[in-house]
Formats: sequence, structure tokens, C-alpha cells
Amino acid sequence: MATTHDSTHTAAAHVPGTMDATAQERTFVGFVRFMAWAGGLSIAVLIFLALANA
Repeated sequence: MATTHDSTHTAAAHVPGTMDATAQERTFVGFVRFMAWAGGLSIAVLIFLALANA
């Protein structure tokens, strides 16, 4: 099926620096925090395995 584009639709003009990015910033901070915990946990598991001669 072919899609048709409405030629009367115009996108709103974007003004740089006006977007509210608080949700993206919170998501990024949460992701970085999660990855830090995951990395620390992975290192702790590897140290435990090395000490337990697994």
C-alpha cells in the first residue's frame, strides 16, 4: 500500500534551546547509576569467584 502525504500539514518551527529535557536527563542519570551498580556487582562476583577458587 502506498502512503500519501497531506501537503497542507506543516510542522511547528523548532526553536533550539527551548525543549524541556528533564525526563531525558532523569533517564540518563538512572541509566548511569544502574550501570555503575551493575559494574560494581560484576566485579564483586568475579572477586568472590576468584577467592572461592571456582
